[in-house]
Amino acid sequence: MSASLRRPYAGWDDDELAQALTRDDGHAFAEIYERHWQATYEQARRKVSDPATAEELVQDVFEALWARRAASEPVRQLRFYLLAAVKFRVIDHYQRERVREAYVTYSALHGPVADQRTEESLAVDDLATALAASLQQLPEKTREVFRLRRFENRTVAEIAAELHLSTKAVEYHLTKSCRILRLSLREFVVSALVVCGLLG
Repeated sequence: MSASLRRPYAGWDDDELAQALTRDDGHAFAEIYERHWQATYEQARRKVSDPATAEELVQDVFEALWARRAASEPVRQLRFYLLAAVKFRVIDHYQRERVREAYVTYSALHGPVADQRTEESLAVDDLATALAASLQQLPEKTREVFRLRRFENRTVAEIAAELHLSTKAVEYHLTKSCRILRLSLREFVVSALVVCGLLG
């Protein structure tokens, strides 16, 4: 039996599949998954060393795609959308890891001797979730400047060159992002102190 007979949606283009997805078409979703899983997984593996973590991030992307199937407008440029979604999932993953490490270090230096790993884990998860949500509220340019500086450790000069901005503009975006994030995370009290230290 030919592949086209086994997969009747194989001849559809991505726009047709995305349109069908808005109508709850599970077969269209299965074709999207079959067609794009490998590329999205490879994208994740280039940034994440652990294969299981990369696979989990990709699964999250496809679950999110299925969850938004009722959106009034279908996804445009499906391949680009999925690869970009994986990129942001990877960023979120490293944000969580960095916040977790900072919180554990802070707790080791300032916390009580008693074992509080469960409590710390919950606090870190809450903080990481809040941080990821707060970053999504930043203007796109400000978010990109913040990401390059804080999560890729680029210098101000490198960011300016990559984004075609002046160094003053980069510094403005960094100051703006830190101010907004400190405000949005103020309810976390001690946890917010950790993030403030992370933000510099």
